[in-house]
Amino acid sequence: MFFSSPEELGEFIKKTRKSQRLTQADLAGACGTGVRFIVDLEKGKSTCEVGKVLLVIMMLGIKLEAHEPPTLPDDWL
Repeated sequence: MFFSSPEELGEFIKKTRKSQRLTQADLAGACGTGVRFIVDLEKGKSTCEVGKVLLVIMMLGIKLEAHEPPTLPDDWL
């Protein structure tokens, strides 16, 4: 899946949490964050702390993958 905005990632996290029958309070407790953080993350707040976002993703069992962009030919620039 590809995310092009914090809102899309937040919605995916929310759907995953709900599919696991977790409340926002349950997830916050498991991650050691506040409920407010989970609410903000699921709403797509762009200033959420990256470390905490990664922790939430890990706790939900979401796999995050990154790929290097293709290299450009030397004469392109």
